[in-house]
Amino acid sequence: MRKNQPYELQEKYGSDRGDMLVIGHLARRLGGRLRRDERGVSFMEFALILPIIVTMGFYGTELAWMAMINMQIAQIASSVADNASRLGQTDNSAVTPTVTETMIDSVMSGALVQGSYFNFEANGRIILSSLERDTATGRQFIHWQRCRGNLKVSSQYGAAGKGLTGSTIAGMGNPTIAAVAGSAVMYVEVNYTYQPLFGTWFVGQPNFRREAAYIIRDDRSLGTSTGTGVTPGTSTAKSLCS
Repeated sequence: MRKNQPYELQEKYGSDRGDMLVIGHLARRLGGRLRRDERGVSFMEFALILPIIVTMGFYGTELAWMAMINMQIAQIASSVADNASRLGQTDNSAVTPTVTETMIDSVMSGALVQGSYFNFEANGRIILSSLERDTATGRQFIHWQRCRGNLKVSSQYGAAGKGLTGSTIAGMGNPTIAAVAGSAVMYVEVNYTYQPLFGTWFVGQPNFRREAAYIIRDDRSLGTSTGTGVTPGTSTAKSLCS
């Protein structure tokens, strides 16, 4: 016989059956105490809700990061178009400057540095096009085009030379942007495949695309329509669309 068990049950029903009744009696008392005890309720509720809170926190962080990257893609497009429109402004020579490969490379390299913290070069692509108007025919055409970034994507408006022969183009963009005679529009397309923070569970890997355009601000020699439009620079060209 165990200590502190009710003697009455054992004396009335015998040792074995009395033990079973004692255990049942103690279990009912313990169950009643547990039902009335609310000291761990808050902890249990927090344990149940914690996975939901953590998941919502991760999801919110992912959305915030994605929105920031999307904004950065738009800023890269705008800065490349703006900087490309200023090429040759610092040239003080008496000869009207032409765009060189070195100038274009410097603009593109700056954009890659701007997107380096989210690994833009490996997952994105910048396409810079010079939209011009042919003086002889009045046709809009892409005189030259340069690219940087490892993402395999082409311009939605065609490659260099598009519009000069064959089918015509009204311009680039939506709404359509057209160049005026004797000038050019620096048109930029930026594409980027988003790299999520927490895998593809929340938002997957969407493709961001932004476009920007600036009319050239310098007195620039555009060259002949059938020419390259870009002269060699002081170093090997790094921005060819190949």
